[in-house]
Amino acid sequence: MQVKIVDTSLRDGHQSLIATRMTTDEILSVLPEIDEIGYYALEVWGGATFDSCLRFLNEDPWERLRAIKAKTKKTKLQMLLRGQNLLGYRNYPDDIVNLFVKKAIENGIDIIRVFDALNDIRNLEESVAAIKKYGGECQIALSYTTSPVHTLDYYVDLAQKVEKLGADSLCIKDMAGVLLPNDAYELVSRLKATINIPIELHTHSTGGVAEMTIMKAIEAGVDIVDTALSPFGSGTSQPTSESIQYALMGSKYDPKLNIEKMNEAAEKLAKIRDRYLESGTLNVKALMQNPNILKYQVPGGMLSNLMSQLKNQGAIDKLEDVLKEVPRVRADLGYPPLVTPLSQMVGTQAVINVLSGERYKMIPNEIKEYVKGLYGTPPAPISDEMRKLIIGDEEVITYRPADKLKPQFEEIKKNYQDLVSSDEDVLSIALFESVAVPFLKNRKSVVSSPSKVDEVVEINLYI
Repeated sequence: MQVKIVDTSLRDGHQSLIATRMTTDEILSVLPEIDEIGYYALEVWGGATFDSCLRFLNEDPWERLRAIKAKTKKTKLQMLLRGQNLLGYRNYPDDIVNLFVKKAIENGIDIIRVFDALNDIRNLEESVAAIKKYGGECQIALSYTTSPVHTLDYYVDLAQKVEKLGADSLCIKDMAGVLLPNDAYELVSRLKATINIPIELHTHSTGGVAEMTIMKAIEAGVDIVDTALSPFGSGTSQPTSESIQYALMGSKYDPKLNIEKMNEAAEKLAKIRDRYLESGTLNVKALMQNPNILKYQVPGGMLSNLMSQLKNQGAIDKLEDVLKEVPRVRADLGYPPLVTPLSQMVGTQAVINVLSGERYKMIPNEIKEYVKGLYGTPPAPISDEMRKLIIGDEEVITYRPADKLKPQFEEIKKNYQDLVSSDEDVLSIALFESVAVPFLKNRKSVVSSPSKVDEVVEINLYI
């Protein structure tokens, strides 16, 4: 069975290695070669790309998508969507979710990979319905993690729900790179025996086992795997496209990718990567593998974020203590997968617990909202003792978190009627008001010499 390949170089590849700093011009420069390689799809949008365009690059993410679509004639375009969170860090009203999906498809996206950080199916319903309504290909991703509740049976049951919800394909989303080879074989085998839709594997090379994991998944019958061209592959990114092609060449799994075009694209990307290496944007540590993540189940981006927080506090010597505290906090909170935004929340609480010398002496508001159910239902119940410690006698909601959110589109459009020129502009404000508004003001006022977007504190993004 021939394996299909999705290349992530232009989204997760540079998000994992250089904090999503590739410019639209750099992306467009390599598309002619990449479009000729023979990939099943290119992941080019979503994740942190939208935020980074506005926040750091002074670019319109919608214009980027349209430009990529215009240059890509042979290969499907794919994006990553965080369910009811869209591309942000909170739940958005259904009218915003619906229109965002509509506009993403209209502007060039073919495949939307949608996931929820807690694997709460309720948080996927609106985006999945919109994808189907507007003619997109819907791939639902299972956030993979390990814990006492994240068993094979858990994922098989979840996969059945995903298929019933209307997914065209399913993705095993191993955002931390902790899926081990034999576990991958068993998981894919069980899923193939249970569901009838194609299965894709997305993992990261951070822990040093990703290539082995991919090969075992392929042997078990996985249909599609994610890779990145070598300049933006390996390290905290995905396994390299060229290496996987060579490994499978001549076998029944051979993706039959055009090696010559891969080399041409890689040569261009290497020059781009080297510029970021020279500027310091690409930290060489991001290119290294760290097997410790297999011990602590901490994603590479989360690990670097923890180190940064501790260094800023002059407490880098407490790193080992924090790494030990992370799984304890995670257990307290019902074993949430460590993916945005839960990874940031769990990590911050672990740092506070260690540095304050008393567990839960200080509790961020996001943790309180999570315990109240405002992000969804935790994978495992939170104990009454822990719930009381964090939110006292406040009520825990049982309804879908977005049910009580009022429509926002028309209100935002009215409030910024002198600034917006399209529905896409309104959506940009809905998602990232603090950076979209300055960007749109600059775009409107500048004729010949563009101004830089107002400086905003950088957020660590790692999906």
